[in-house]
Amino acid sequence: MWVSSMWWPVLFLCAAFGAVFGNEVTLPVSVKFGDGLLSFSKNTNGLFYTINEQDGLTVENSISTGESNVARNNQEYTLTECSTNEEACVEFIINDVNVILKKDLSNRASSVSHVVVNSSTDGVRIGACVELGDGVDWFGGPEAKYQLWPVQDAQWNYTAYYTKEDDAVAIAEPYWLSSQGTYLYVNPATSMFIDQNYLNEGSLCIYAENVTPYRERNYTSLEYWIGRYEDPRTAHEAAVEEFFAKPTDVPDERMIAQPVWSTWARYKIYVNDTIVRQYAQEILDNGFNHSQLEIDDFWETCYGSLTFNTSDEKFPDIKGLTDDLHDLGFRVTLWVHPFINVDCTEYYSIAESAGYFAKDVNGTILTTWWQGENASVIDFTNEAAVEWFTSRLTALQASAGIDSFKFDAGEASWAPEPAVLTGNVEESPSIYTYQFARALATFGNGIEVRTGWQTQDLAIFVRMLDKDTSWTFENGLPTLITTLLVMNLAGYGFVLPDMVGGNGYIDGVLVSTQYPSKELFIRWLQANTFMPSIQYSFVPWDYDNETVEICRTYTELHEAYAPTIIEAMNALVANGTPVNPPVWWLDPTNSEAYNISDEYLLGEVILVAPVVVEGAVTRDIFLPNGTWRDATYGTYDIYEGPTWIYDYPAPLEVLPYFVESSYWETLSAGSGAFLPSSSLTAIYTSAILALLIQLFN
Repeated sequence: MWVSSMWWPVLFLCAAFGAVFGNEVTLPVSVKFGDGLLSFSKNTNGLFYTINEQDGLTVENSISTGESNVARNNQEYTLTECSTNEEACVEFIINDVNVILKKDLSNRASSVSHVVVNSSTDGVRIGACVELGDGVDWFGGPEAKYQLWPVQDAQWNYTAYYTKEDDAVAIAEPYWLSSQGTYLYVNPATSMFIDQNYLNEGSLCIYAENVTPYRERNYTSLEYWIGRYEDPRTAHEAAVEEFFAKPTDVPDERMIAQPVWSTWARYKIYVNDTIVRQYAQEILDNGFNHSQLEIDDFWETCYGSLTFNTSDEKFPDIKGLTDDLHDLGFRVTLWVHPFINVDCTEYYSIAESAGYFAKDVNGTILTTWWQGENASVIDFTNEAAVEWFTSRLTALQASAGIDSFKFDAGEASWAPEPAVLTGNVEESPSIYTYQFARALATFGNGIEVRTGWQTQDLAIFVRMLDKDTSWTFENGLPTLITTLLVMNLAGYGFVLPDMVGGNGYIDGVLVSTQYPSKELFIRWLQANTFMPSIQYSFVPWDYDNETVEICRTYTELHEAYAPTIIEAMNALVANGTPVNPPVWWLDPTNSEAYNISDEYLLGEVILVAPVVVEGAVTRDIFLPNGTWRDATYGTYDIYEGPTWIYDYPAPLEVLPYFVESSYWETLSAGSGAFLPSSSLTAIYTSAILALLIQLFN
């Protein structure tokens, strides 16, 4: 993480907004602002101001410049009212600092405050801290390696807020939401840092500061909105309507219904023609369906050549391989990255001489990535570089018979910093991710990327970053659910979960492999069943026949519910509703629902309660408001929520899930395709026996 080498005293504002009176004033000063009180003050290091609102929301704001001219004793301050019938407004001016606070008065049921602070002083830091009060839960923020839900206990140590490899921040939308129905949204063009529970314990702080990785600007600006509504769902729906672009369509439906099979976790870089053929045949022999087979790292002659290694040991006849896979019913996709290693000399020289690499303000083009200590990255804000890169992929598709691509990396942090990128300097460096995703989305809705910035409108899968093969919140199985929820709240509902069982890394070494235990592998698949897609790499038949049967059952169950997944995706397209919302979505004023981190919804009709604790064969289940049918055991018991079910039996072969009653009736009146099929009979019989034994004991 980047941490500022200077520490300036933090100055405070407690937020809320109203109406203001007066012109030239002497600090400190307090005035009425709507139904709140606005106060301005200063010390030797800067300016701070406070608004106290009736419901107690606290936001602390600061404008700090060290020995600042904003704090001179003889300075005159101007405080001006700019209100209308529809809006409370106050403007505060001191030298080069301008503060504008507005509050929408048009709707008594809600309140949206808009704050803009600008300064042209060099070295200024502008901040706003939201107090994470007791009894208030917070959601949203960045994708993270240690992904909590809710997020108020997370810690961020004054770190730049942009898409980056560090801490797995592949999604960095500047949006947070509280259980009280308050949202915080920051202008994405801000040169933004966040600090949570570090410099200010018990606070989420956002800062604007013009230092690396941001390009130098001739001013510093912090702009944010605070929306306040009756509950978090209403607040989120309003924020989505105001700030998020909705997808234009859904991703490839075959990828939704049938599994993606990747070579990565099982084989790492040791892939070749023989291994791929064997892998495909095993999938068919074990009776598993498939959307596509993805050839992962390392198929190139060298990293960045985008040219198959056609040696006898690798892929001597790649077109023959893909033709044969097509005949078997597989589509073939390919892992692609945006780097060229220096030792990939032919292609590196072409890109370097043409100016296709991202560079920093000093002209440096070198970067480091996980497969290259000396490399450069294609500049996706350079139209000529994009044309060169994508045209090579198009030619590769034609010559090698490749159907689509898995695009890796794409975070802005891979470029040398501070990067010189084409486009609005205010959007740098995350504009790199924006242009990366948009350029590659031209290859259709069957691609996947792993990062996004202001790209919620794209009809493509966004993959979770690599998960570790563990049971812990340190990037293990529980974070499969919490990451799903965070991505959905950020507007990215087309989530491609990481591979079933994780990546099998040993001590972070990419080319070494440890297999997940049988229990972890099965529980991972169960947790994944009602997510948008399933991605295998480790395979069930590496264990035993029971594993194969259980995995085949839940893979088929996922496919049976694919129409429901597509319904939820269409709701996201139409109105921004999350595909996999948190449990509180259906019970937005129920405080018990806010802390449920091991359950999730599919649309508004399926509740999923996977087992994510090692060795557990029962679990407690919270059902939100509504009428729910227990679909797990085929007994279809009815529960009225909100309620808890304690010690629900969930032996290894059982995934607890519940269907909203009216939706169940709709399914029952139709083809019945979504009801438990005969393939579930053996599992349900075993589970019922386990239940009877437990009850007897």
